[in-house]
Amino acid sequence: MCNGCVHKEYPDRGNTCLENGSYLMNYLGCANCHHRDFVLISNKATEDDDGEEIVTYDHVCKNCDHVIARHEYTFSVVDEYQEYTMLCMLCGKAEDAISVLPDDPRQSAPLF
Repeated sequence: MCNGCVHKEYPDRGNTCLENGSYLMNYLGCANCHHRDFVLISNKATEDDDGEEIVTYDHVCKNCDHVIARHEYTFSVVDEYQEYTMLCMLCGKAEDAISVLPDDPRQSAPLF
């Protein structure tokens, strides 16, 4: 992974978790070949570990195959929530939880 290729390492992305793709707003350009071109995805792998889906891949420079960052995305269901996390030097860090129920208990207003 290369901190010379990104504006900011592991930017806070709030609850935006990417299962695929790249956050190009944070991409400076390749520190190896000095081009700012497309970022390719390589070595993508998906594994299921006790109900947790883990997706990993590398962000790679289109021109010289320099590895810009390693991306990790996880998805799991815990209690009544779908939980998502993302950790990547290029795309940032984020987490989110969404209720599987029709009405999210965290969003309901108290009656009194």
